[in-house]
Amino acid sequence: MPPIQAPEPAAAVPAGLFVDEAGCPRCSWCQATPLYRHYHDQEWGFPVVDDRRLFEKLCLEGFQSGLSWLTILNKREGFRAAFAGFDAEAIAAFDAHDVERLVQDAAIVRHRGKIESTINNARRVLELRHEFGSLAHYVWRYEPAAADRPERITREVARTLSTSPASIALSKDLKKRGWSFVGPTTVYAFMQAMGLVNDHLEGCHARAAALQARSTLAVPRG
Repeated sequence: MPPIQAPEPAAAVPAGLFVDEAGCPRCSWCQATPLYRHYHDQEWGFPVVDDRRLFEKLCLEGFQSGLSWLTILNKREGFRAAFAGFDAEAIAAFDAHDVERLVQDAAIVRHRGKIESTINNARRVLELRHEFGSLAHYVWRYEPAAADRPERITREVARTLSTSPASIALSKDLKKRGWSFVGPTTVYAFMQAMGLVNDHLEGCHARAAALQARSTLAVPRG
C-alpha cells in the first residue's frame, strides 16, 4: 500500500483579495453581496464612453458622499427611475416641483442639496457637450498617462489611492464650470469606476479583463 501523501498547502491569497467558492479571486471590498460582486466583475474599472452612464456615475458618487457605495448600488434603479434614466436634457428641465417630489422619494437618498446638485450638473453637462461634443470627450482628456500610475496595485498601494493629480485637476475644472459635489475624492472614485484608471488589485480576476477592454477602446474625440 503506497504511503498516504499529505495534501499540498493551498496557495496564500494575496492581501486585499478573497477567493469565492469556485476559486475565483476578487478584490475584498465586493465580498458583501452577490450584487456587489457582479458590479465588481462587470462594471468597476471597465472603460465607459456612454454619456448617460458617465453622468449617472458622477451624480451617484455625489450622493454616495458620507454613505457606503453599496447603499447607493442597492438604490440605483430607484435613482434611475427618479432621474429620467440620467438623461441630462430631461433632468436639466426639472424645476422646484421636481425637487419637492424627489425629496419625498424613498427609493433614493433624499438629500435636498444633492438633488439640486444633480439638476444643476445636468445643465452643466449640456454646456460641456456644446463645447466638447460629449461628456465622454471631456472627461477622457483627464485619463492619466501610464507613467503617472503605480506599477503595481497592491492592497498597500490601493490604500493610498483616494485622489490623484488627474482627479484634482478634473475636480478643479468641473467646479470652475459650476458643478457641485465633485471634490477630488469623489472624482477619483468616478475615475476608478469608469475605467479611467484600473485599481483592481494584482491577482484579481477582473484586472486583466479591464486592461483588455481599455486596450481596445476608441477614446472619444468629440
